[in-house]
Amino acid sequence: MEYQFNAEFALKCDAEDELKNFRAQFLFPQHKGENAIYFTGNSLGLQAKNAREYISEELDDWATFGVEGHTESRRPWLKYHEFFTKPLASIVGAKPSEVVAMNGLTTNLHLLMVSFFRPEGKRKKIVCEGKAFPSDQYALRSQLRFHGLTEDDLIEIQPDPVAELITDDRVIETLEKHADEIALVMLGGMNYYTGQFFDMERITRKGKEIGAVVGWDLAHAAGNMPIKLHDWDVDFAAWCGYKYLNSGPGGVSGIFVHEKHHGQTEIPRFEGWWGHDKETRFKMPETFKPIPTAEAWQLSNAPVFAMVPLLASLELFEQAGMQRLREKSKKLTAYLQFVVEQVRESTGVELKIITPKDPERRGAQLSVIVPGVGRKVFDYLMENGVISDWREPDVIRMAPVPMYNNFEDIFRFGKIFEQGLKKFAK
Repeated sequence: MEYQFNAEFALKCDAEDELKNFRAQFLFPQHKGENAIYFTGNSLGLQAKNAREYISEELDDWATFGVEGHTESRRPWLKYHEFFTKPLASIVGAKPSEVVAMNGLTTNLHLLMVSFFRPEGKRKKIVCEGKAFPSDQYALRSQLRFHGLTEDDLIEIQPDPVAELITDDRVIETLEKHADEIALVMLGGMNYYTGQFFDMERITRKGKEIGAVVGWDLAHAAGNMPIKLHDWDVDFAAWCGYKYLNSGPGGVSGIFVHEKHHGQTEIPRFEGWWGHDKETRFKMPETFKPIPTAEAWQLSNAPVFAMVPLLASLELFEQAGMQRLREKSKKLTAYLQFVVEQVRESTGVELKIITPKDPERRGAQLSVIVPGVGRKVFDYLMENGVISDWREPDVIRMAPVPMYNNFEDIFRFGKIFEQGLKKFAK
């Protein structure tokens, strides 16, 4: 497609978009009586319109049935988490038995590492990317301390100081170099800062070859990129629901555990009654019997009201389909790149896109260095109805989410961005 930086081109693309009607299913923040240009779905997705209706239905069922709502409500609470398995499995490339919606992301990472980080002898190190989201590194370091290890046992692969990226080759080289020392490979599938998507299949394969367990934080990848966790033989993964999956602030997370780890009574695991065998759960036996699925990692029954917004969003994902969303995402992100480059040319400002230009190595995000006046330009964008994200020292992150963003959003952003640069970059 030959892109053009004008309104007519953007409107034509939107008219031809087979997913265009999904935009109307979401609520946008308002700016001067109009929808803001919302480019922060990589931090907090928009609210699906049906979320309010579904919450009202649960409140009505609570009022009507009281405790009997666990079995009598229109979506029985007793099995509420089961309504999420099929759509989540489709989004992350898993079997329904391998996923479950529960808790928050870092909580889930800790619960999974109880099972899958088992340092022994020389094989005791964890590999992660440098400049991962801080919560991951806090979790990894605390896991090391919990096992009596030190921060020297964390191998952080630092990004190239110029490109600000970590090539897949460097990850592979690191795994080969420390092959007999690594117990766990635990990276983010997509780096939050640069928007780089790692070759998860290749890295997972190498990790397994050297005898390590491989897990992934998919906070920025789930609902953003096509993933095949089962086929790639990933051991475990976790993601948050409030970014691309639109589950609301602090919304419910999800986990993946490969089926080869199911049904193992000897696997180390923190146990709770909702992970116990469903047939005997309410007989209250003294001995824990794990459900032979990823559900075994559950601790408590589903927080229904907290899960409702995710359910409303996942229904839209099922209708749209990940493949169609991905195809639109490629076009939107490519158009955003084109517009940024056009603005760079028209203003003479040395903007630098640090997100990979290869469409297969990025999702719905561009991170742009705006030298010198970045914060002023970011504030100008916000004042003029563009909700984007600022990261120190000089990066503006933008996420054109295919479920609800469109080409006109990108064109309008480009004009405002251009005005801001001309105003401040003198």
